[in-house]
Amino acid sequence: MHPSEALSASTGALDTNNRLQKLLDLLHEEEHAKDGSIESEFDEKLREFYPNFHSRHLTTDTEEDADDGKESTPIDPSRCVECNTHISQVFCEQCHDYFCELCFSGQHRKGKRRLHTIQPCVPATTFDGPKKVETGGRLREDAEALSSNEYTEAENSASESSLYRSNSSRNICNMMGSLLSLGRHGNTSSNLKQIKGSACSSAQNVLERAKFIPLRLTYEERKLLRTLEAALSISQYTDHMDTLECVKNPSKRIRLQLQHIFGFLTGIVMASHYQVGQSLLDEKDFQDKEKFFQNILELGRRYKIMNPERMRGEYGKLMYLLQDAADPGIQELLGISLHQKIKTVYDVLERGNALQVLSDSKIEIATTVVTPEGKTRSQIQKLSRAKDSAIKEIVQKYVGDSSLNEDTIYQCLYSITDNNYHLYFERDPIDRMIQLLHQHFGSIEHKHSNSEDEIISLAIARGQDGARLSHSHKRQFHYVLQSLTLWREISHDMFRLWYLTDQDLLSGTNEKYQLIDTGQGIHRIQPAPLVSRAMHVILHETQRRLGLESWVGSSVIHLGDKNVPNALMFIDKYTQIGYILRPIVKTIDKLQEMTSPSRNLLQYIDTTYGGIPKLQKEILADFFREAFDGSGGDNFFDAGSCIDGRLTSAWNWCSNLHRKPFFPVFQLAGFVGFDGKFA
Repeated sequence: MHPSEALSASTGALDTNNRLQKLLDLLHEEEHAKDGSIESEFDEKLREFYPNFHSRHLTTDTEEDADDGKESTPIDPSRCVECNTHISQVFCEQCHDYFCELCFSGQHRKGKRRLHTIQPCVPATTFDGPKKVETGGRLREDAEALSSNEYTEAENSASESSLYRSNSSRNICNMMGSLLSLGRHGNTSSNLKQIKGSACSSAQNVLERAKFIPLRLTYEERKLLRTLEAALSISQYTDHMDTLECVKNPSKRIRLQLQHIFGFLTGIVMASHYQVGQSLLDEKDFQDKEKFFQNILELGRRYKIMNPERMRGEYGKLMYLLQDAADPGIQELLGISLHQKIKTVYDVLERGNALQVLSDSKIEIATTVVTPEGKTRSQIQKLSRAKDSAIKEIVQKYVGDSSLNEDTIYQCLYSITDNNYHLYFERDPIDRMIQLLHQHFGSIEHKHSNSEDEIISLAIARGQDGARLSHSHKRQFHYVLQSLTLWREISHDMFRLWYLTDQDLLSGTNEKYQLIDTGQGIHRIQPAPLVSRAMHVILHETQRRLGLESWVGSSVIHLGDKNVPNALMFIDKYTQIGYILRPIVKTIDKLQEMTSPSRNLLQYIDTTYGGIPKLQKEILADFFREAFDGSGGDNFFDAGSCIDGRLTSAWNWCSNLHRKPFFPVFQLAGFVGFDGKFA
């Protein structure tokens, strides 16, 4: 250091010490002062020495003593200590904390916490805090003094599954069917294995599923739907709203929002009732048509849930328009609310005092899906007649005991059948893939039986063929099995997730979205608390069923970030699972059927691929290896073993199918793409 710099530094340090000494002297005088004159002098000196000082930044001993005297926020034993939102279900004897079942499992998966013991607890409905704060800071909760009657009331309240309870008592765990009864004592893992009932098993109950099954559209509603689809198909709402220019100029965006929403609503009325539309165009008064707008926009959302392959572009415009219209500022300028709850089977039957329809002994026969696989024509006809007979019997049995007519009960039964068909169409391909995985790759020992079986190993190595993970055959087998099982449970509860997606986007109670460039365009990034909670419940149930200790990969669920911006992107992403797996299952199962009448085709497969069994194994092994290798992200960190990264890797495999040596076989089986049907 230069001598002049050293001298300057020492002088500065001395000057600082002098300033501090003066301040300390003033503080010493302040302690003995009777009035506030010294305090003001101290503040003035402090500002003189440190110009950026503000008196509110200084905390005196008196203030600290006052803070110490304040009552600390009481711990509510009826709420989970981790999320502080959901009802506590277990008490950890080692942590001395109350947890909901999901948070407890997440906090006690590994290490010494796995050995913690638990006791079940009954959640309290309300908590008013402690009556008295004892010395030493110890709190005695009022919940310990609750009577047994109050506990019973709390338990009954917690078991309600309605979505429309108050936010303070609503529990998504309950809604998803995961309010579980735990054992009194014992090891955590053994207790969890004894828990009966899950989100997946609860959906088997028709009464529970009916709360999330949309009502099938009537003929009159389908005419309105065509009008709505036509209006959305020519709309360029998102093209004008979600741009960089609007991000930089919010006032312009509000003006454009009003302009496009007014124009869209007016156009719908004009197309439906020309004379009414003329007067609406002149008066600009939408209040008289509020119910009409709510109905037509609701049936569009309802139709999309029941037909995911339809309205692929229009649905996004509809949801984003309704999302903007639900903004308090825009809604005040519009003068009306465009949001209406989706009409479900449960709602219709409840209003008509006919909920007993869902508990009828023949409801399963009346709503079953008659599939042709493995059945003769006579068997199919017999099942169809039994189904028709059960439907007519249920309708005649309950039409007189309720305010609903025959057509409405028929409509409800057909709506439940549509849901069962969705399970058959979307979930069964996943079940078939799990079966093929066990059939061809489940046994580890047979890999060493002969040299031919060595080529069907599922082992992957990081850096080879684009893989970002390194797994042995056994580890990769479990990784694929866990991913497929999770996809199955998501597909099983897809209608419920659609319903929650609608709530997260349009409820108005969620945080407002932000327009952010994610690297893949400008997206509306918004949290999705209901969908996120439901997904964590499904994930936890899957992990528990397959074994918490043996779970391979990350448990991170991306939602409300740049990977999955909002609930709409989430639901669109997971509806693609069926589109990915159906062509693969169809090709595998159709090989034998294709080659039976064609000797030339059989010879081609034998000479090129070594026969049908070997070709099937080659296709499956390639999919199970490269569709679950962590690849597919824009960079090395955006894919991997997280919950969403597994599906990203599967998409990446689909995009490279045309490069595979077995691609001609897919074409021979009728493969045209992974996009499904648009019409």
